[in-house]
Amino acid sequence: MHTKIHTLEGWLRHCEQLHPQNIDMGLDRVREVATRMGLRFDCPVITVAGTNGKGSTCAMLEAVAQQAGFRTGVYTSPHLVHFEERCRVHGEAVNASDLIAHFEAVESARTQNGNDVSLTYFEFTTLAILRLMSHALLDVAILEVGLGGRLDATNIIDADCAIITSIDIDHIEYLGPDRESIGREKAGIMRTGRPVIVSDPMAPQSVIDHAREMGADLWRFGHDFNFSGDKQQWSWAGRGRRYAGLAYPALRGANQLVNASGVLAAFEALRTRLPVTAQAVRNGLALVELPGRFQIVPGQPTLVLDVAHNPHSVAALTANLDAMGYFPATHAVFGAMADKDLAPMLAKVGPLVDHWYFTDLPTPRAEAGAVLQQKWNALQMVSGGRRQVTSSVHADPLQALQAAVAAADPADRIVVFGSFYTVGGVLINGIPRLHAKHLGA
Repeated sequence: MHTKIHTLEGWLRHCEQLHPQNIDMGLDRVREVATRMGLRFDCPVITVAGTNGKGSTCAMLEAVAQQAGFRTGVYTSPHLVHFEERCRVHGEAVNASDLIAHFEAVESARTQNGNDVSLTYFEFTTLAILRLMSHALLDVAILEVGLGGRLDATNIIDADCAIITSIDIDHIEYLGPDRESIGREKAGIMRTGRPVIVSDPMAPQSVIDHAREMGADLWRFGHDFNFSGDKQQWSWAGRGRRYAGLAYPALRGANQLVNASGVLAAFEALRTRLPVTAQAVRNGLALVELPGRFQIVPGQPTLVLDVAHNPHSVAALTANLDAMGYFPATHAVFGAMADKDLAPMLAKVGPLVDHWYFTDLPTPRAEAGAVLQQKWNALQMVSGGRRQVTSSVHADPLQALQAAVAAADPADRIVVFGSFYTVGGVLINGIPRLHAKHLGA
């Protein structure tokens, strides 16, 4: 019998130590453990895959469903500060203590009759959260796909509706080198005869082809649903329904209308099982919250938090920063994983940044702050370095932020972006409220 583990931290350490070697990346192992646990959902399930916009899409689905009176469960990953953020039931993060019984159930099923099944950290923790959600008497379960789609642990559940958000180049070592191959992996969450909402306006052909081969009910942005808008409001039209005069979603950024359009298409596709009123749509989009997605924290200086960590999301961040208006100087705190395509990210946002604060991150996958600084310097040399841009290196995101605050004027802005570890690192003690020293104070 296994030694009893009494804390969530203990279980997470246990999952990390499993380290299966040469593991078959298929879903057979995860399915086997799920079958042993008798895992099943008695409510509609929506899965959300894509490179960018998944978290925002899940948050909007949750907010609208809650406003319509439904009891919601959401699984997202990774987390910013605490593991429990990965699961919300009826809008609240679950308690660490509530997860322990579900980790025990996964371990018991995994090791049943001495017939051990290998699981990765992500597979083990996903099964525990899915089991908690399946016991929570939900009206709708919303599952964010971790990486890819076809081989993701969430894909053991046959979703009633799938959403595929924007697709871009990321995780090429797992998913392939181009949008077509990545699209093929994401398309693995589709099911025959069930709706799949493709909210990427320029969806890879592989996604469209797979939907047709599968016989999925394909809803394409620009074909089956669309939006239009001006500066004050926007409208949405789907196959059988329209919403006019909508206020902009509370999540900021031009890309959020594309995500919101996919959300409305999903509710339209599931309308017989999850009917939502126009008022629920209005209230949900007005009230939705999601930390770290172009999150603007008022203060002096202004603080912007964004988990943009690939070229596509950094391009969206750059456009959103550009639209914010004039700031005398922009200070950027940046930390990222070593496997990211860093040069285009730095090059895209570079023209807006006056002072860089590169940071180490507490994971072996991260690029060292000093290496990020070298990459930035190399870019500067190639471009002729016409502007005077300062840079420094810091041991962690909080120290980098403190250095930025010390250097910034009250009218400046500080942008913290890159990995979840970067944004999570500055949120470790809660949302920082900045008060720079006023000149002459």
